[in-house]
Amino acid sequence: MSGAIAIVQLVVTVLGIGVAAQVLADRLQIPSVLFLIVAGVVVGPEGLGLISPAIFGDALPAIVGLSVAIIVFEGAFHLHVDRLREAPRETIRLVTVGALVSLVGTALAVRFALGTSWAVALLVGSLLVATGPTVITPIMNVVPVRERVATTLETEGVVNDVTAAILALVMFEYVLLGSSGLPTLVETFLVRLGLGVAVGCLVAAVVWYLLNHVELSVENAPQNARLIVLIAALGAYGLAEILAAETGIAGELGSEAGIAAVAAAGFVLGNVSLPYRDQIEQFKGDLTLIVLTFVFIVLASLLTLDDFAALGLRGVVVVLAVAAVVRPALVLLCTVGDRFSFAERIYISAIGPRGIIPASVATLFALELRPQNPEAATTLVGAVFLVIFATVVFEGGLARHIAQGLNVIPMRAIVVGGGRVGRALAERLEDRGEEVVIVESDDRAVERLRRDGFSVHRGDGTQKDVLENAGADTAKVIAAATADDDVNLLIGQLARNTFEVETVVARVNSPDNVEAFENLDIEAISSGMSIAWSMDNVIERPGIARWMTELDREGDVQEVEVTTEGIVGETVSELQSELPENCHLALITRDTENRLPHPDDRIERGDHLTFIGRKEAVRQALEYCNP
Repeated sequence: MSGAIAIVQLVVTVLGIGVAAQVLADRLQIPSVLFLIVAGVVVGPEGLGLISPAIFGDALPAIVGLSVAIIVFEGAFHLHVDRLREAPRETIRLVTVGALVSLVGTALAVRFALGTSWAVALLVGSLLVATGPTVITPIMNVVPVRERVATTLETEGVVNDVTAAILALVMFEYVLLGSSGLPTLVETFLVRLGLGVAVGCLVAAVVWYLLNHVELSVENAPQNARLIVLIAALGAYGLAEILAAETGIAGELGSEAGIAAVAAAGFVLGNVSLPYRDQIEQFKGDLTLIVLTFVFIVLASLLTLDDFAALGLRGVVVVLAVAAVVRPALVLLCTVGDRFSFAERIYISAIGPRGIIPASVATLFALELRPQNPEAATTLVGAVFLVIFATVVFEGGLARHIAQGLNVIPMRAIVVGGGRVGRALAERLEDRGEEVVIVESDDRAVERLRRDGFSVHRGDGTQKDVLENAGADTAKVIAAATADDDVNLLIGQLARNTFEVETVVARVNSPDNVEAFENLDIEAISSGMSIAWSMDNVIERPGIARWMTELDREGDVQEVEVTTEGIVGETVSELQSELPENCHLALITRDTENRLPHPDDRIERGDHLTFIGRKEAVRQALEYCNP
C-alpha cells in the first residue's frame, strides 16, 4: 500500500508542478522546460525529497523510453514538408556535417578538459549531438522567429534526437562493451536506423488506412482516432525494439530503433490527409505536455551534487566549449549562403539546448557502468546533465531576449481569412518579403493553404488568444479579409485596441458599413468601390491600368522608412547613384507630406521613400535604406 501511495504522491506532485510551470511560462514568455528542470532538482532527493524515482525500480528506463517515444512522435508530426522547403540545404548540412562536428568537437572538449578516456569522451559527444523537440519546440512556441529559422531548429532537433539515441548506443557497445571494428559500428548504426524508419513507415501506412477507409463509430470517432494515433506511436516504438531483439540487432541495452520508428511514423502521418486532425493534434499536445513534465522532473530529480562536484570548474569549461565554440562553429559552417541573415545564423548558434534523449540515455548508461566503473559513470552523468542544465537555463531562459537583441523577431503581417481575397493578399505580401501568417478556421481551407506553402494558424480570428498565438503582439499589419463585415469589425477592434497594431486594414463587403470601420480608425477597403475603381482605371486610364498589371507581375512599388545613417544627409542624386539598376526613387514622404524627389533634395532620418522598379532591385533598395 505504501508503494501505491508513493506513486500517487509522485504523480500529483509532478502534475502540480507541470501546471505551475506552464502558467509561469505563459506569463513570463519563457519556455516551460526551464521551470521543469529546476523544479525536478528542488523536489528530488537532493532537495525537498518530495519525490523519489527509485519507486519505479527497474521499470524506469522502459517508462522513460515510452515517454520519449511520444515526445519525438509529437515533434515529427508537426514537421510539414512545405515547411522543410524553407531551408533544405542548410537543414541537411546541420543533421549530417553538423552532427559530426558536434560529436568530434564535444568529444575533444571532454577528453582534454576532464582528462577522461576517449571512450567516455566519444560517448558524451554522441549523446550531446541531440538538441531535441522537447526543448526546441517550447522555445519556438514563445519566440516568434521567422518560419525558416524555427523550422530549421525543429527539424534539426527531431532528426538529431534519433541520430544521438542510436549513435550513443552503438558507441557504448563499441567503446565500452568491447564490440569490434569501426565497420561494425557504422553497419550497426545504419541497420538500426533503417529498421526503425521502415517500421515507422509501415505503422503510419496502417494507421492512415484505418482512419481513412475503416468506418469508425460516429459518436466516438474523434476519440477513436486519437486512440489509434497514440497506439501508433507506442506500437511503432515497441515493434521496432522487438524486431531488433528478435533479429539480433539489439544489444543488452536495446537498440533505440524505436526512436527512429516513432520519428518516421510521426513525420509520415503529419504529412498525409487525416480525419479529425484538430482533435488529434489537441490530444497529442495535451498528452505530450503531461509526458514532458513527468520525464523532465523525474530525470532532473536523479541529479546529485556529487555528480557536479566531481567535475568542478572543468565541467564549466566543457559547457562553454560545447555552447560557445562547438555549436557556433558547426552552425556557421552549415548555414553558409544567403538563406539566413547573419543575425539569424548567430541566433541558431545560440539556441542549442539539450533535452530528454541525452538525459534518459545517459541515466541508463550510468546504471550499467556504475558497478564496474563508477568514475566513468559519474563523469558521464555529470558532463551530460551539466550541459543540459546550463543550456536549458541560459539558452532556453534567454531565448526571447537573445532574439530581441539580435532583432530576428520579424514584424509579421497577419491575414485573417484564407478565402480568395485573403489568399491573394497573402501572396502579394509574401512576394514583397513580408513574414505572413494566415488565420483560418475552416479545416479544408487550412489544408489547402498549407499544401500551397502558406504559414497557417488554425482558429477563429475573433478570439484574442488565437490572434495572440498567431503573433499579433509583434505584428505590424493585421488584415481582416473575411466575407463577414461583423467578423472583420471585431478583428479590427482587437487588433487596434488590444494589440495596438500599427496598420489595421479590413475588407468591407457592404458600402453602408464603411463609416463604422473608419470610426474605429480601421482602414476600410470597400469591395464594391475597389472593383469600380479598377474598372474606371481601365476605361479612363488604360495605359496606366496596363502598366500596373505588368508591374504586378514583374515589378514592385514599395515604401520604406530611412534608418541607415550612411544615407542621411545625401542628396537624391547621390542616393539614386547608389541604388541598383532598374530601381528609381519615385516619392519622398516627410511629416505626412508627399513630394516628388528633386535631385538636390536631401534625405533625412525618418523620411519614407517610395521605390519603383524590378522586384529584386526594389528589395535591394529597401534593405539598403533600412537593414
